[in-house]
Amino acid sequence: MGTPWYFVALLLTILTSSQGILTTLSQSDEGGYNYDYATVPFLAEVFKLIISGLFLWRETRTSSLATAKITTDWRSVRLFVIPSIIYLIHNNVQFATLTYVDTSTYQIMGNLKIVTTAILFRLFLKRKLSNLQWMAIGLLAVGTTTSQVKGCGEASCDSLFTAPIQGYLLGILSAGLSALAGIYTEFLMKRNNDSLYWQNLQLYTFGSLFNVARLIADDFRLGFEKGPWWQRIFDGYSITTWLVVLNLGSTGLLVSWLMKYADNIVKVYSTSMAMLLTMVASIYLFSFKPTVQLFLGIIICIMSLHMYFAPPQTLVDLPVTNEAHPKTLKQVIVEEKTDS
Repeated sequence: MGTPWYFVALLLTILTSSQGILTTLSQSDEGGYNYDYATVPFLAEVFKLIISGLFLWRETRTSSLATAKITTDWRSVRLFVIPSIIYLIHNNVQFATLTYVDTSTYQIMGNLKIVTTAILFRLFLKRKLSNLQWMAIGLLAVGTTTSQVKGCGEASCDSLFTAPIQGYLLGILSAGLSALAGIYTEFLMKRNNDSLYWQNLQLYTFGSLFNVARLIADDFRLGFEKGPWWQRIFDGYSITTWLVVLNLGSTGLLVSWLMKYADNIVKVYSTSMAMLLTMVASIYLFSFKPTVQLFLGIIICIMSLHMYFAPPQTLVDLPVTNEAHPKTLKQVIVEEKTDS
């Protein structure tokens, strides 16, 4: 493995935080996109597929095929289609949710995936968390939510709990699907000792195919009024757009590394911290006005981070006792003989 997981998590945090900034910078002056945004995930999947293929080729050249650990059994390969199906359903649920709730409410409800990930992490992967770690995860959800809540003097605060019940149910379903996709991907990555690059190759092949299916479906839905997707795939692309593609692809590769060698909780902390970092960066880049809630959220999330990953003995200051060590059986027998 070689690379420490916390270095990869830090890199993921930086890339994820710049993702929203780059996407905003790629917009036109009117706030829309000059390119077809559906092509970005497809190109990101192709980028991940190519990089994984190159690393797998390098790995098989420097070692034997047996050492590289590649399982070509179709019964194993077909399992990698399931995350793509889950993400496809999740994306549709996201759009459905936004028809019932506003963006602010949707962002706040998105923090439910922190808790649902931890629950599925325990139920399906059988990974035990200490009471302190459960409290830390709860604090993380509270911290990210606090940072996103606007002042109650604003109009958006009034709409926070006035959405139809369907919106909240879809929001919960979206959080559950997001967590399920992550947990299942971790299960796939750790179920055997196959090469990470071979597993990525399978995962991103199906991801690319499903993205192509979405592009074709969009063409049929619009009646091919702009022509087939492959003829206009690069229309409107700029340097910033390509940076969005590279960022999205690199982020996916780092996430798969964490799924293989760390776990979903590390990924959740990385993406949550990235969201806060994005807000702070937006203060300087987009004249975003910081709020008291943002600073409170950052403090709570830092406390949660320390609480989850720090050794328990550094969190609980146990008093030093002067109790004598319990006597061994040999000492007791010797004392009894002495007394007699």
